[in-house]
Amino acid sequence: MNQFTTDIVDALVQKQDITEVFRSHLEKAVNTLLATELIAFLDYEKYDRIGFHSGNSRNGSYVRTLHTEYGDLQITIPRDRNGEFKQQTVVPYKRSNDTLEAFVIHLFQKGVTMSEISELIEKMYGHHYTPQTISNMTQAMSGQIEAFQSRKLASRYA
Repeated sequence: MNQFTTDIVDALVQKQDITEVFRSHLEKAVNTLLATELIAFLDYEKYDRIGFHSGNSRNGSYVRTLHTEYGDLQITIPRDRNGEFKQQTVVPYKRSNDTLEAFVIHLFQKGVTMSEISELIEKMYGHHYTPQTISNMTQAMSGQIEAFQSRKLASRYA
């Protein structure tokens, strides 16, 4: 068994919440993927002699919090010296995943008020969203929904 399976079995045996196991492994996987993405971009491993005087090198990282259905992930996004590295794993400037936004849109369509949605999310995720943030989420998604509904359809389908 790998470590993920072992952790799930341990959590189930000890009657713990397995969402923390998912959260920790997801966080570790995303951070590993980001580090690997920088290695592929720079074309050399960390501390490799090829990187000395190559014109571009690692330049630390910054931490971003990403809100997911499993909890908050602390994502460490690496940087390069020239500022050319654009990671593709996590959408830039995005702080939550689409599941939360889809959930908010669904509740809004059912007639639940912004304040009630904010309270529900705080109970479910443990993170407080102001009604204004909820409103911003619905506005951001409603533009995409309207674009999808008004798209040009092909005259014939195969």
